[in-house]
Amino acid sequence: MSTSMHSNSIEVIPAGPTLTFLGTGAGCGVPAFFCNCAACEEARRDPRARRGDCGVIVRNTETTLIDTPPDLRHQLERESARHIDRVLWTHCHFDHLGGLGELEYMVRLSAMENLPCFSSPAAREGILAEFHYMDDILAFHDLAPFDAVSFDGVRYTALPVTHAPGTYGYLMETDRGRTFYASDTGRLPAETAERVRGCDTIIMDATFWGRNWSPNAHHSVRECIEEGLELEAGTLYLTHLAMHYDTPITLAELEAYLAPYEGRVKVAADGLSIPI
Repeated sequence: MSTSMHSNSIEVIPAGPTLTFLGTGAGCGVPAFFCNCAACEEARRDPRARRGDCGVIVRNTETTLIDTPPDLRHQLERESARHIDRVLWTHCHFDHLGGLGELEYMVRLSAMENLPCFSSPAAREGILAEFHYMDDILAFHDLAPFDAVSFDGVRYTALPVTHAPGTYGYLMETDRGRTFYASDTGRLPAETAERVRGCDTIIMDATFWGRNWSPNAHHSVRECIEEGLELEAGTLYLTHLAMHYDTPITLAELEAYLAPYEGRVKVAADGLSIPI
């Protein structure tokens, strides 16, 4: 058994694989250093409302990292993650990739063996273009759409989503249930949607409050909730939250908006751990 601190309470996490949110914000985070909107000012006052760029770790006896956000070093230290056994990427945009350089020191100075890496071929090309000086220590394995890999009690299936070419969400299956993580996506492609229908937990892009500037690549909060409920998610977590696109919304206002869903729809939070 382990515990997770969140919202001034202690939640007991059953033994077995857990997913921890490293970051739950869209590209510029919350607060954004250049923004004085109500959501960013709330985050400056209240640590609960702060959001780093999106990534998660899955821990059982090992630690699997999904994405390498720019805040990675601080996020891993916050979660007492002392070693990364492998990395899976959803895609190669900066807010999901920029922290990869932080792992160079772990590999060269501590692990002393190449780091297993998994992504689409398109993401691999983008990653190695940006971090060409690490190509000698990254052991890449290409994942085609719907490929599955298993490690440490979790089966990961790479499912195409609606975003940049080669972007995946990951369906994670364990002895306890099914969890789908898609931090960047618009409405899911039909085959992906059918694969994740009825998942115990869906964690999905909810970038925009109000107008969706980019409907072919992201959800609004409302669109995420509509699709998540259509897919019969047991629990739906909203992530990749900008909080200040297009109209700012505070965490307090968003939690009030979700109250009618009686816990079925939740706001993901940096540092929150859930069993999977």
